[in-house]
Amino acid sequence: MSPMARTVVGIDVGGTFTDIAILEDGRLRVHKLPSTPDDPSRNVQRGVAEAGIKSPLSGMGDGEISAEFVHGSTVATNALLEGKGGRTALITTQGFEDVLEIGRQNRAELYNLDLERPAPLAPAGLRFGLAERVDYTGAILHDLERRDLEQIIARLEAAQVDGVAVSFLFSFLNPLHEEMVLRAMEGMARQPFISLSSRVLPEFREYERTSTVVVNSYVGPVMARYLGRLEQALGHGLRIMQSSGGSITARLAAEQPVRTILSGPAGGVVGAFYTGVQAGYPDLITLDMGGTSTDVSLCPGRIKETTAATLGGYPISVPMIEIHTVGAGGGSIARVDSGGALVVGPQSAGADPGPACYGKGDQLTVTDANLVLGRLRPDQFLGGRLTLDRRRSEELMTALAARIGVTVEQTALGIVRVVNANMERAVRTISLERGYDPRRFTLLPFGGAGPMHCCELAQELGIPRVLVPAYPGILSALGVAIADVVKDYSRTVMLRGDDIQRARLEEEYHGMEGQAREELRQEGLPVAQMRPRRSLDVRYQGQSFELPIDYPGASRRIDLKRAIAASFYKAHLQRFGYADRAQPVEVVNLRLKLELAVDKPAATPEPEGPADPRAALLDHAEVVFASGRQATPMYLRERLRCGNCIPGPALVLQMDSTTVVAPGWTGVADAWGNLVLERS
Repeated sequence: MSPMARTVVGIDVGGTFTDIAILEDGRLRVHKLPSTPDDPSRNVQRGVAEAGIKSPLSGMGDGEISAEFVHGSTVATNALLEGKGGRTALITTQGFEDVLEIGRQNRAELYNLDLERPAPLAPAGLRFGLAERVDYTGAILHDLERRDLEQIIARLEAAQVDGVAVSFLFSFLNPLHEEMVLRAMEGMARQPFISLSSRVLPEFREYERTSTVVVNSYVGPVMARYLGRLEQALGHGLRIMQSSGGSITARLAAEQPVRTILSGPAGGVVGAFYTGVQAGYPDLITLDMGGTSTDVSLCPGRIKETTAATLGGYPISVPMIEIHTVGAGGGSIARVDSGGALVVGPQSAGADPGPACYGKGDQLTVTDANLVLGRLRPDQFLGGRLTLDRRRSEELMTALAARIGVTVEQTALGIVRVVNANMERAVRTISLERGYDPRRFTLLPFGGAGPMHCCELAQELGIPRVLVPAYPGILSALGVAIADVVKDYSRTVMLRGDDIQRARLEEEYHGMEGQAREELRQEGLPVAQMRPRRSLDVRYQGQSFELPIDYPGASRRIDLKRAIAASFYKAHLQRFGYADRAQPVEVVNLRLKLELAVDKPAATPEPEGPADPRAALLDHAEVVFASGRQATPMYLRERLRCGNCIPGPALVLQMDSTTVVAPGWTGVADAWGNLVLERS
């Protein structure tokens, strides 16, 4: 990104809507339009054009603005979850062709006797073993034979594969054989997408490493085509959001698309954390409720990352923001199951046909329930650009109510309660089950539907405060736009005891930084302005999994080994509730993150005004809550001023979302344009 860029456009493509956040000289404006699932790039281009934005490489008309683009993409995610990636082969060390089938003994559902694991992305007929071997020190025990490699390449050409993943044992210590395979395959008549584990994930654990590199090759052809179309339309300055919360160039994203698997949700957490810190609430539980799903993340004064994620049943071990996803969104479909119980999700009506009230589909959703309850206004949706069909929702709700044997209002309230319970379980998973008390955090809801459910969720979880951002429906796009440029590197070292020496670690880090700076220099990034962040993966000796800690620093006055152990014991106590300080530790992986800070919006706090919000009052409406039907004032969000106090019940309407201030809650507009909700 050019440090002097005056206009940055953040684009987040969701399952239902495409959101665009435009930063112009520190000021923010937003745009929102329905997504086109068959080709997400089509409505990206349309939305950019509607907003009057052009790329620097495009011809510009009158009134159009030149910009740089940052994109949060769900293309790789959808290709993986929907099974629409390329035909993928795996080349590995002979005897390890079935590592994807064998996996580990972990069971996602311990007591489910009919649990079926997802089929390997590289089927048995496309998994090939080569007679090569590198030992645990990186020494070559058995050289790779060119003749054997040529035979496999011939079989790959005959199979017409789209992608090839290469993952040899201990290639993270010596990548020579993987590089030989890459050079040999460059002459193939039909060039597939090739991924090397030594480049994508140079770490130990052959199953997770192999799974990650296979996912990369599986989604690679789809992502490369998509990014190619976008670059043609938007220019070569395009950057792509990573799952770790930073952006990279489109070329790097095309080479390692596995790093973009949680691209859009990561942008949401970045935007939420930026908003919370600005407002003075750094301890957050973020809740992104969109059209198809809800993503939750816990930020205890920082954005938490993990390298042990699973998506669609496939382990992915690249750095990601810790995000837990459930199938609970505005488009989640409500139905009665075979036992007569009301079920909501995980199936979604998506963008097309969408909820019944959109006028196309006939599936009853959470959005329809909110409309029937009066919490959504038919003439105010998307700022009035889309009028919702309330009669259609009521007809379908009446039919469902007849099946259940309760009233229409009770059915709609039941749908809301069920979807809230799904989200409540998700929040408990990332908080209570990880040793964090949700009562010590602020809930920050966003996405189009998040602010409609936030008060009821916070009340059930005992969360004392809700912070609704100025543009909740566009927050992911804002996070994408303000995300720093970030590149992640890792290296397995396996150091224990007296081997944990500062000189050894510094030497390894200097080598990683040299490699990183050279790669980033080739990308045209201002390497001198990028700041490094070092961290370690540490565990008890013999333990199965590691915990990340910050590198203790460069001061030679610190006893490095003791400092590493102390940080690990503290992290272990937080995560698992105990720490055995008598047990020795080992350093497993070194991690390096290079960051280039980008300009953030130059927001100026608004001076406090009167508490009376009458200047923002639009009208009154009948709204149904758990306590019954109540006459409820409706306010326009853009007319609220700092200090305005809104007692519940109330609806706060804006283009990208509706905030429901529940009975017993009060909202106050703060100096940054947020709405702070607390129990009365």
